[in-house]
Amino acid sequence: MNRITDFDTLRRAMADNAEQPEGPARNARAEQLLAEAEKLNVPLAVIEALGHQLKVYNYSSEKDKMFVPFARLLRMWDERPGDFDEYETHSLHWVFKWMSAGMLDQPHIPLAAIEKWLGEMEHRYRLAGHSERAVRSAEFSVAAHTGDLDRAERAYAAWLTADRDSMADCHACELHGQGWWQTQRGADAEALDLWAPVLDGEFTCAHEPHTVLAASLAPLLRLGRLDEARAHHLRGFRLVRPMESMRAAYADHVEFCALSGNEARGLELLAERPAYFTDTGHPRSRLEFMCVVTLLMDRLTELGLGGRQVPGPAGRVWTARELAAHARAEALGLAARFDQRNGTPYVSERARARMERRPLVDRLPLGIRAERLSRTGRPAQPVPAAPVAAPPAGGADAPDLAALLAEARRLSDGLEPNAVEAWAAVSRAAEGVELDPRARAEIADHRAMDLGPEGAELFERAAELYAEADDPGEALAARTRAAYVRALGGQVAEAVHAVAEPYDRVLGLYAEGATGVRQTASVLMGRARILMRRVQDADDAAQGPESGAAPAEQAAPHGAPDGTEPDHDAPETGGPASGAGRDTVLAEAGAAAREVLALVEGHAGDDVRLASRAAEARAMLAELAVHHGDLEAAAELFARASGAYVDAGLPWFAVEYEARLAGLAHHLGDTAEAERALKAALEHGGPQLEATGRAQLHLQLAEVLGTRDLSAEAAEHALEAAHWADEAGGGPTFGAWARHLLGGFLLRQGRCAEAAEVLESALLDLTVETHGDGAIVQTQWWLGDCLSELGEHRASAERRLQAAEIARHWPEQHDHATLAHLAAESLGHAGLPAEADRAYARAGDLWRSLGNVHGLVRSLRGRAWLALGAEDSADTARELMTLALRECESALNAASDEETRQRLTAELGHTHRQFGDLLARSSAEDAGDGSIQAAFAEALSEVAEAVEVFATLGYEAVHSRTGAELAAGWLASDLGRSAEAAARARAVLTAYEDAEDGDDEARARRAEAEQLLRVAREQEDR
Repeated sequence: MNRITDFDTLRRAMADNAEQPEGPARNARAEQLLAEAEKLNVPLAVIEALGHQLKVYNYSSEKDKMFVPFARLLRMWDERPGDFDEYETHSLHWVFKWMSAGMLDQPHIPLAAIEKWLGEMEHRYRLAGHSERAVRSAEFSVAAHTGDLDRAERAYAAWLTADRDSMADCHACELHGQGWWQTQRGADAEALDLWAPVLDGEFTCAHEPHTVLAASLAPLLRLGRLDEARAHHLRGFRLVRPMESMRAAYADHVEFCALSGNEARGLELLAERPAYFTDTGHPRSRLEFMCVVTLLMDRLTELGLGGRQVPGPAGRVWTARELAAHARAEALGLAARFDQRNGTPYVSERARARMERRPLVDRLPLGIRAERLSRTGRPAQPVPAAPVAAPPAGGADAPDLAALLAEARRLSDGLEPNAVEAWAAVSRAAEGVELDPRARAEIADHRAMDLGPEGAELFERAAELYAEADDPGEALAARTRAAYVRALGGQVAEAVHAVAEPYDRVLGLYAEGATGVRQTASVLMGRARILMRRVQDADDAAQGPESGAAPAEQAAPHGAPDGTEPDHDAPETGGPASGAGRDTVLAEAGAAAREVLALVEGHAGDDVRLASRAAEARAMLAELAVHHGDLEAAAELFARASGAYVDAGLPWFAVEYEARLAGLAHHLGDTAEAERALKAALEHGGPQLEATGRAQLHLQLAEVLGTRDLSAEAAEHALEAAHWADEAGGGPTFGAWARHLLGGFLLRQGRCAEAAEVLESALLDLTVETHGDGAIVQTQWWLGDCLSELGEHRASAERRLQAAEIARHWPEQHDHATLAHLAAESLGHAGLPAEADRAYARAGDLWRSLGNVHGLVRSLRGRAWLALGAEDSADTARELMTLALRECESALNAASDEETRQRLTAELGHTHRQFGDLLARSSAEDAGDGSIQAAFAEALSEVAEAVEVFATLGYEAVHSRTGAELAAGWLASDLGRSAEAAARARAVLTAYEDAEDGDDEARARRAEAEQLLRVAREQEDR
């Protein structure tokens, strides 16, 4: 810590302290600086140190400390106003407003004292000649806080009609207060209209749009403007997070989580700010915070999570139920203190109302990493389609077994999604009841379907019961299902052998009229599935095991129409099955599928079972077409299969085929068809589509839309994918990938704050093993771009350097070079010139090794500008810029094609232009006139050269040329060469004679040229 020896040193120290993060450490330093100021024996030094102390107290959790330095400042003003300069005089009157608000926030300060202070403020403002606008604003705050609504309305109207002057709050803060009042009156839409200029960035200040973004959350939820609410939370919380003094705004974000089904996110926010539970310097914001803590904890308790451990005040472990009771007591205790001071029950009424608010949205996906809370405190599982209710275990209220059986048969015949659950209900109701063999067969059959590969023996039992019920065709179908589930369990050869007899027998029965087409089709389809499974086995033998299920398989909401699992494992693209007899394997599978089609076509009518057989058979032929490499035919067959299911009223079975069709279309380059198919899959799946499948379809759709530059719509689907991945428990895997994509799409739209939150969330789960190092590098890269746009340059540099370190090990080094270059830019903006220079040098070496002259030249220019900012480094800056020119000229001389020459010529022009700018700025302000004139003359020479270079590129470089022309004109004017300046201005005007009216760049250049021309003429006249 440097010792304070004079006033300038003190001012620099206060300026440095003002840049530090809010909090006790900054406050303590301000107290030390006041003690040092008092030693200087300079009244203004003490005044400025007191003002600095007051400011850091106000922007911290220790707001209650600011009254002492203000009282001292006011006493000094009353005793010796001449000790205050103009700025400190203004500041003293400005912070009167802070005092009135600060007193209102401290319940131990009597209301009479606050009212007296308002009168004092009004008196002093009048003496100083200030408008009463700030006074009426302060009066409004007092009246609104105490619940004197009539007075509040009068003061509000007086505030708005009074003239704005230098004492009025900034536009952003005023609009925040005005919008807040509209929300209290139930006018949410009007509030948002008032806040629009702040939200759009037209008006900003140290705490805006931070507080407006937070205040807008509940109104947006109430209005159903959910996309905006999500965006305001992500964008606003990023602004509020580092600012200790913004506990009330932080509370708004916690409340948003409680009201939007993001309770787990709310717990994360509480964990980030443990001091907010106990900081006592600002009771009013503590009251607001404790209210929303109560709201969140009550919500968790309602969800059955009252016993869950939650973040709370330090010193003990808290459950949600315990923290709810504690926070409620704290909030009501604070509210009672305010009400006792105010003489009204208004604060307590508002506190209770806030604690009792009800959720406005069941769940608003945020796109960031999230845990779905369940009653057990574990992530919730996706909700399946509603099952058929289990009947009571007997008694008069037990459902009629015959009715249950009829309903189960109806659902089975219609291939409805809940048929298996319906049969389970029948099974439960039939316990202890003697049923006929047919009913027992159906119960066993459907229980076996529910067991999957473990149901083979139960299928065999069902076959025996069907035979006993004199239905030989269905008995053979059940035996076929037993063979198929054994194939699913890996016993493919045994299944092929086992299905041979049922196949021969059912054909014989069908020929004799002893069984129907439905039973025969069931056996033929079972055999076809087994043979398709053999195709998959051949693939596996040739290619090795797949790393995971294909998206189409994951997207499927149900099994095959008869409840067993169809074969969906054929690869999306690839050659024929390999191994011995591969042609035979493929041919037999194809023949089996066509045999099904030949049997059922023309017989289906209204029989959805037969229609589904035809659709599935076509899908099998589509899979085989893929194996043969005929992707166009495969796509057509998948489309026909999907259409058949939809036509039969079974759209949920079309989902996987639309997904497979989308994959093929994407592979064939038909992204429009891929988009259509994926949207159709989502539509067809409806509520039957499970969370995993829904996530996968949204994810694929986001990727397809992204390739079509439809970033806004792609972001919507990436958001849905992330949400459903979390619901399915896949947050760390495909959920992280969805967040990665979502962040990129948001960045494309310029929504950098939201993108940064999402990308930071994605990085928590992205791993090299699961997602690859390329995904991590890209995410870091995007995040660095976001942070750069947000002005967080040091953080941007860190992300870019982290990405560069990974890319350093890649065989191709272009990404490494680009990231090092970008990191250098960020380091330079962050005020770290030495680090920036090293990064530029690293990038330059890489660009040179890659033969990329443009990158090399730009890195040299970047280093030159950095050198210019260093002490006594002007010569180094010149040398680096000269080297950049030399590299560019050398590459231009060696260029072998016109396009390369054009690009290098433009680069040369920009380098001359920047060299000229650098030379003009290199002359020290205290240098002699001769030195400055020489620097300007040399700069003019370089900029004039840039003009000539750009002129060779014709109209394509007109803006670059006219920009250099104007720069040269101003330099000529500074050198007293008015004729040259005028000539250059006229050259710019001539260049834009034919420019269109809507060309903003041309309009701006013409205006500047006219200004330069006027200056040149005035010089000539003198």
